[in-house]
Amino acid sequence: MSVRLALLCAVSALAVCGGERALAADQAAQAPAPAPEADGTTGATAGGSGQQMVNTQGQLGVDANGDGVDDVTGEILVNAAPIKGVVQAQQPPIVTLDEDEIAAYGVNSIQDLLTVLAPQTDSGRGRSSDGPVILLNGMRISNFREMRGLPPEAIRRVEVLPEEVALKYGYRPDQRVVNFILKDHYKSISSETEASVPGNGSYAGLSEEATLAKIANKARINVTGTVSTQSAITEAERGISQASAATGTGTGGNSTVAGDPNQADYRTLQAKADSAALNATWSKPIGLGTGLTLNALAQRDYSRSWNGLNTVTLTDPDSGNSVTRTTTAPEPLTTRTYTTTLSAGAGLNTGIGAWQLSVTADGSHVTTDTRIDRSADLSGLQTLVDDGSLSATGALPSGAIIAGGADRALSRTDSLTSLATANGQPFRLPGGATSLTVKTGFAYSGIHSTDTRTANGAIDLKRGDAQLGFSLDVPITSKRENFGGFLGNLSLNMNAEAHTLSDFGALYDYGAGLTWRPTDKLSFTGTFIGAETAPSLTQLGAPTTTTQNVAIYDFIKGQTVLATVTSGGNRDLLKERQRDVKLAGNWTLPFLTNSTFVVEYFHNRSFNTSNSFPLLTAEVEAAYPGRVTRNAAGDIVSVDESPVTYARQESESFRYGINLAGSFGTPDPNLVRQRGMRGMMGPGGPRMGGGGRGGHGGPGGPGGPGGPGGPGGPGGFDGRGRWNLSLTHTIMLMNRVQLTPGGTVYDLLGGSALSSTGVARHSIELEGGGFYRSFGVRLTGTYTGSAHADSGTTSLDFHPIAKFNLRLFADLGRRPGVVKAVPFLKNARLSLAVNNVFDAQQKVTDQTGAIPLRYQAGYLDPTGRVFKLEFRKMF
Repeated sequence: MSVRLALLCAVSALAVCGGERALAADQAAQAPAPAPEADGTTGATAGGSGQQMVNTQGQLGVDANGDGVDDVTGEILVNAAPIKGVVQAQQPPIVTLDEDEIAAYGVNSIQDLLTVLAPQTDSGRGRSSDGPVILLNGMRISNFREMRGLPPEAIRRVEVLPEEVALKYGYRPDQRVVNFILKDHYKSISSETEASVPGNGSYAGLSEEATLAKIANKARINVTGTVSTQSAITEAERGISQASAATGTGTGGNSTVAGDPNQADYRTLQAKADSAALNATWSKPIGLGTGLTLNALAQRDYSRSWNGLNTVTLTDPDSGNSVTRTTTAPEPLTTRTYTTTLSAGAGLNTGIGAWQLSVTADGSHVTTDTRIDRSADLSGLQTLVDDGSLSATGALPSGAIIAGGADRALSRTDSLTSLATANGQPFRLPGGATSLTVKTGFAYSGIHSTDTRTANGAIDLKRGDAQLGFSLDVPITSKRENFGGFLGNLSLNMNAEAHTLSDFGALYDYGAGLTWRPTDKLSFTGTFIGAETAPSLTQLGAPTTTTQNVAIYDFIKGQTVLATVTSGGNRDLLKERQRDVKLAGNWTLPFLTNSTFVVEYFHNRSFNTSNSFPLLTAEVEAAYPGRVTRNAAGDIVSVDESPVTYARQESESFRYGINLAGSFGTPDPNLVRQRGMRGMMGPGGPRMGGGGRGGHGGPGGPGGPGGPGGPGGPGGFDGRGRWNLSLTHTIMLMNRVQLTPGGTVYDLLGGSALSSTGVARHSIELEGGGFYRSFGVRLTGTYTGSAHADSGTTSLDFHPIAKFNLRLFADLGRRPGVVKAVPFLKNARLSLAVNNVFDAQQKVTDQTGAIPLRYQAGYLDPTGRVFKLEFRKMF
């Protein structure tokens, strides 16, 4: 262990220390390295004019003979300033969007844009649920909050890149990379209001967001405030059928006496929730080619859910008959959760010689206070019945009901993540310059929790994680360098990192990959990844909580029961080992601009994985003895659903997707003339007319720099329409699990049940739409194929389901007649969205064709079809 760590340190140190000398010795054979900009980024221009021969992607070309055609790719080159912030990597982008294409999505913020780009940004590796790695102007950021709330009008370009590019920025290759390139000048104040109601009624949501954004002179500030609220949905409002029997006192089934309140009216499927947040980011050059960014967030969340009513079984002493009663006294059993989040982050980017240094730090403090009502003491009611002062079916006196009080679970979570990366070109080979990223960092996380429902006392868990690693890209052949060019461009990546965890010891990750680009339009990659991971602190030490009357499907008896469920952490979880292989191909289509076809194959193997408690089948109950308690009749009474360890998991999948984009219609001469005038007057130029996209600030003159452009709407088009279509199909070839060492291997695709939804072989994601002269439409859809779960005694069939979301929007500010009639609507957008257009509901049936109670549509998707109305105004 110590030998491997020492070797890793030595490789990193030698590469960094020797990099400057190797690069200096080779400068005669290379173009000079770009000088760091004032904000710490690396400038992409050279010379006083900042003009170079670039291709349509804004990247530098090679034109030795001066014919205006790239000597390597054959693309036509133009004399212009290359786009600063473009990611330089061996792997080509999967998707690239310019300003007009971004505007055609009609989204209101960067987070909305990421949502609609999910089919392209989601990784097929299945190793991370954190979403893509986010870059800003080609650099790492401390957290996504730095960009939260930024309007899409502030974005100049978006690049979506494959997972291998993440290594260049100090991340593991299990997330795709999204690079946002901002405009040089931009300013706006925006307000967005959204109201939502489901087609089935009974619930409403409302949110308001206000954002201030300003970008000028390489400095940036953005402040976003949000408030939101949503009402609850109860079982009665979705027609949930539930067992009615109950014995003793507690919160069992429904009353057998007419006039008593119905349990379904006081059990929530979706909690009432309120939230408020304030997020602010400040970024500014601080001299010497260094840029500093600071961010802070404060957020408060509240939720309230109902767990049913107090119940009691009363027995008439004369007849011996028993009845089940329900009562709202002293109040419905309620769980209330208060969460406070405080976060802060910082980032520093600078150039040190030929190296680019990036240092980020991010910390959060989260407190969660959960209060759970206990069942009331209703035994006094039976006493009244026994002495004849109360009829078993009469009105229940609240004075005889003693409130049970409330339990309280407190949790405090602290986290701090810091990472420093240095990227440069330490030496040059015949195939070109190598690229090395070295990193070091430290992460801390801690959980302190208490719960009055347990006798364990306070739980304190802490973890420190020190890491050191490197990623080296080595060019083997190169067309540009005329070395083995007949093979195309071939490069090798090698990476490794070591972690020392204070509570788990050493973890090692390593990997290697080949990227081959036989042509500029076609590339192939092959990657091997070995990794070790530890269970999260939440999986290890979450506070133990007990919830009554949870609906659980019993596969052994083929029935749904209400049982007591215990959840929390499990300190006996083990270290996970991963061994993955990825093969991929990326073809840039020759017939449409920025259109690609991507094919990917994944083979993942994992050992000692930490998982949520699986679906309670007979196989699972046998594999984890002591987790399920049954009464004398064999019915489930309680279940311990704390996390468990699987001995082995193996999956194999194939994914392919096509991304198409284009334009239609004829240009509007007036808009073309306006854009031409802006181009003549410098980047961005002055604003022309109302409702168009806000331009950049004009060029600096004798009196000082030009001012920032206005907010604008999603304009800037030449009047033609824009359309795009993205379609991704994933085929699961294999998915197997072994719960215990040497135990049975369960084929999830073949019907072995470990989750409440089964495992589908096929899934499809769709995203597309168009925009034409102020009107736009967006359509997203998902399809999940059928799945089967067989416990041996009972089985469940999960029928295929397809869901579609539709969004229509109108940029009112681009309609001169509308703005003239109502000037307030300048730079305004109105949107109408329908989520789950056809109100598709997952259908689950057992071996008899009946729908088990646990799988009623209201449980699986309480909201169903939802209508949303949005109004956005920019000032």
